[in-house]
Amino acid sequence: MCGIAGFCNWKKDWQKNIERMNEKMYHRGPDASGVWSSDDHRVVLGHRRLSILDLSPAGAQPMISHNGRYVMAYNGEVYNYIQIKQMLLKQGKVTAFRGSSDTEVLLEAVSAYGIEETLKMAKGMFAIALYDQQEQTLFLARDRVGEKPLFYGILKDDINNDRFVFSSDLNSIVSLDGFCNPINPHVLGDYMRYGYIASPYSVYEGIWKLQPGKILIIKAPFNKPSIKTYWSMQETAVSGQQNLFHGSETEAAEELERLLRDAIAGQMVADVPVGAFLSAGIDSSTIVSLMQSLSERKVKTFTIGMWDEKFNEAPAAKEIASCLGTEHTEVYITEEDARQVLPKLSEMFGEPFADSSQIPTYLVSRITRDHVTVSLSGDGGDELFCGYNTYYSIDRIWNKTKNIPYPIRKGASTLLGAAGAVKRGGLATRARLLGAKNIEDMYLRSEIGEGFDLVRKHKKTDREWIPAVWEEILPWEAGQTLMDVYPGGLLEEEQNNLMLMDLLMYHPDDILNKVDRTTMAVSLETRVPMLDKDVIEFAWRLPLSFKSKDGVSKKILRDILYRYVPRELMERPKKGFSIPLHKWLKEPGLREWAESLLEPALIEKQALLNTAAVRRLWDDYIQHDIWRVQIWYVLMFQEWMMHHQTEA
Repeated sequence: MCGIAGFCNWKKDWQKNIERMNEKMYHRGPDASGVWSSDDHRVVLGHRRLSILDLSPAGAQPMISHNGRYVMAYNGEVYNYIQIKQMLLKQGKVTAFRGSSDTEVLLEAVSAYGIEETLKMAKGMFAIALYDQQEQTLFLARDRVGEKPLFYGILKDDINNDRFVFSSDLNSIVSLDGFCNPINPHVLGDYMRYGYIASPYSVYEGIWKLQPGKILIIKAPFNKPSIKTYWSMQETAVSGQQNLFHGSETEAAEELERLLRDAIAGQMVADVPVGAFLSAGIDSSTIVSLMQSLSERKVKTFTIGMWDEKFNEAPAAKEIASCLGTEHTEVYITEEDARQVLPKLSEMFGEPFADSSQIPTYLVSRITRDHVTVSLSGDGGDELFCGYNTYYSIDRIWNKTKNIPYPIRKGASTLLGAAGAVKRGGLATRARLLGAKNIEDMYLRSEIGEGFDLVRKHKKTDREWIPAVWEEILPWEAGQTLMDVYPGGLLEEEQNNLMLMDLLMYHPDDILNKVDRTTMAVSLETRVPMLDKDVIEFAWRLPLSFKSKDGVSKKILRDILYRYVPRELMERPKKGFSIPLHKWLKEPGLREWAESLLEPALIEKQALLNTAAVRRLWDDYIQHDIWRVQIWYVLMFQEWMMHHQTEA
């Protein structure tokens, strides 16, 4: 795992700036640093290396292709690189390889087949910067589901020439000389709605996230980008549901197990120690079960425990580890552990991010990195196999209300929402849900909470400093997210639409974002077998009844897991991977930290949030014990603002 960075059209001090970008990504690749520049220094690529495959200098980057045409800086792993390598050799595209890295294979595949065809055949996680010296064209590409991050955008220099920049890490871009892109106020409403800033936006004007499954193409003079899709989760879901698997549920479980075993076997390949995260959940237990069945040695597994029993899955995870025979490590965390992580979060994420499981994820990653360099994770199971309780609750509520004519529901929602007591009380969510047009709208409304009220109203963004040609790559109006334009009823079965919505935005922009940043902060590579291309495509071919049946979630994963772990070990209430924030924030130390960030004078000076709404949110919590997740959203935003202002 690594970090990539670079820029075009930088007139002076290019070497100092690329080295600074690399240094900001040290945690992503502590083993080596590399820089490449075109002869005229118009295109510059940087790389930080965490050595996983081919630890020798032959795997160093940026790497130049055998024919000298292409230069690549690459962050990620291609798990089927051996098959691609054999194909290149068999077809005579390459006579011999200099080393044994997947980087070289990927680069030579691009030379032989072009970038789009190469990405279509590659199975893995990656963010790529590829420069074609012959055509003077830079390509940026991101993996299918968004496991690896990639930011890009434009800066201005003193003589008003556009400078194109990109990096795995937003902090790397911010470190550049003269960076002064303002905060984009129009993403803040959605941040307070979801707890993260959704692609394609970042917290800064003029800086965007490349979305999963996309290739950005920009040619000299590097001022007019275009974006192309090489793989689409939405198209995969539609195609899968139109071509359902026709075998039995048992046959489906056997095929899924085969695909998972293949994916896990490929992802266990490394020249460094490999382990796995293990909670008491279905997903990680399934991954570890299959890992152990494939390994001649005891798999190293890791979990963290909470002293609060309501949040503690460590004892159950220990039982599962004992049953599977893994070499298990567990560590219990405290409020003090959480407090020590808080100052690191702003630097870790580079922009406001407020999924509170970021704290335990970082802590378990830190423990894991003491023992291994690569860890497999069970992420993706909930979204692919109908695991979240919300899918069931929203489906139930929608089925109770959908037969009431929409104008009546909308009117009732408006009346209830207008009542001050309801707006701040337990009926607020019901009022919002009642006004939903369809189940997709209801799902979004369940997430909104107090979000929009917390942000000051702003005029439309002044984009005069952004060239008009850049507007063509932005798919929606300012502040809109993919969820705002999701086509209702795209898939026939309603819960399938909810899963797809999560896989399009929540999963890449929250879950995978969290996993990448927290693990990379300690130089740990995380691999996610559930997100293997073949597994995803097969999952979308499954009838919903194979995933959700008679109130049992993730039915097909359970069918596989119970071949390795006794059913009674797994049939427990799900606790999730979270911490008792609502309790901790009232304790001495954390309460003082929170209240220092919520000072009305500070919020007024920043002029971004609604001071009265923030105060009301905190008072309801302190005085009436009304916990809303937006409290954490605001605190993480304020913590980032303090860090941002210090850096500025």
